[in-house]
Amino acid sequence: MKKLNLFTPISSLGYGVVGLNLLKSLSVDTEIALFLIGNLEGTEEEVGLAKEAMARGDIFEDFSDAPSLKVWHEFALAERIGGGPSFAFPFFEINTLDKRRINHLLSVDGVLVASEWAKNVIKNHAYLPPLISVVPLGVDLSIFTPGPHETTENCVFLNCGKWEKRKGHDVLLEMFKTAFPDENDVELWMMSSNPFLSEETGLAKFRHEWERYYRSDSRVRLLDRVPTHHEVAQVMASANCGIFPSRAEGWNLELLEMMSMGKHVIATNYSAHTEFCNDQNASLIEIEDLEKAEDGIFFDGAVGEWASLEGAPFDQAVEHMRSFYEYWKSDREQQYNMEGVETAKQLTWTKTASRIKETIYGNQDTSSV
Repeated sequence: MKKLNLFTPISSLGYGVVGLNLLKSLSVDTEIALFLIGNLEGTEEEVGLAKEAMARGDIFEDFSDAPSLKVWHEFALAERIGGGPSFAFPFFEINTLDKRRINHLLSVDGVLVASEWAKNVIKNHAYLPPLISVVPLGVDLSIFTPGPHETTENCVFLNCGKWEKRKGHDVLLEMFKTAFPDENDVELWMMSSNPFLSEETGLAKFRHEWERYYRSDSRVRLLDRVPTHHEVAQVMASANCGIFPSRAEGWNLELLEMMSMGKHVIATNYSAHTEFCNDQNASLIEIEDLEKAEDGIFFDGAVGEWASLEGAPFDQAVEHMRSFYEYWKSDREQQYNMEGVETAKQLTWTKTASRIKETIYGNQDTSSV
């Protein structure tokens, strides 16, 4: 059996969700030594699996020369495990790499990215590692299943993603209000809790500002974080349409999960969305211009650009929301996004794991030592 040192978070946040699903899918036929980033979160079964893999990392027997995979930010990749080849799996949203990012990417033997868009960003820096493999992320088809689902009496648009300007949260409420100035049978649900905007980080005031702004419309419902993927799926099942006006994404797990459940989705046609969204499985917000990636908290505008949502993109989002609402009113039964379901079937965590092993081990038989 092949061996792998996996350096990743295991939690309910983006990188942690990826790390957890990779641990599960890779462990089927690969012996994993887990080196945890941050706190361990998960169900009892998931924590048990992680601790078993962490024990191998503590002993480090027969893993010192095994390859390593670090699932982490592109600006923090220099730490490596053991003496084997080192691979990185970062998710970034900006279209330019600064000196720090370049140097950290240069510190590994190969880079895995989730989309052709991300690969092209790296390739624009010709001196970066020659091995760049596109490895799309996946969805758990056993959890995020198509309907029938029991929805509410109102038409519900759901946005999942922590409070950020990058996620389009500064304009989404205005899009909603423009699309539905007077309607009372439509709601906007926001599952947007951001643990980084806390009292401990000194950024809690920004969370309060987001919450106060969205509470200004009584049709908006703010949802708390839920601890398991099954509970996320329950929330998604109750909604009618996902709305994701993101300026930039490294992937967007929730968008694909809603597709997998047969929900209609509205999304920007930019960055990693372009890897799995098209005009058959999503209502696309076309991007005309880019702007400095700047929000005063996580992005300072010094490096990179992201999509501008001003003008036509804003109007398109409004039009898509309005169009879905009219569709919902015309027939509230069996409104499935079957193209989205078919897309999700092609993007499983098993396939993600297979692509990772192809990149790291080549064409070797992964069942042998």
